[in-house]
Amino acid sequence: QVHLVESGGGSVQTGGSLTLTCALSGDTSAIQCMGWVRQRPGKERETVSSLWTREGGDKRYEDPVKGRFTISHDVAQNRLLLQMGNLKPDDTAIYFCAAVTRGYWCYDPGDFNWWGRGTQVTVSA
Repeated sequence: QVHLVESGGGSVQTGGSLTLTCALSGDTSAIQCMGWVRQRPGKERETVSSLWTREGGDKRYEDPVKGRFTISHDVAQNRLLLQMGNLKPDDTAIYFCAAVTRGYWCYDPGDFNWWGRGTQVTVSA
């Protein structure tokens, strides 16, 4: 069992910044990779960023967020972070923290088998 709890969402203006935090608990040693998935209004869920947990593990970002978002794993405090900068109205979404313990794929939302409840991010023009 893995338990994920997101925090840090909120409302900001265009160009602003937010840092999302996902507190990890349970059998976290079983996590192979994890990421942030967002669901924008009226759209399907999309994986914006993923990170593999092995030492030196890869990170990946979807094109719309490259150069603006940074994913990181705070091992000491057992947290997954997403630093978001230069936010745009199109970033408005519910952001979910998600993890994989049954494989090594962290690309599509369907790859993840553990999910948090999500945190709302709203970016106004």
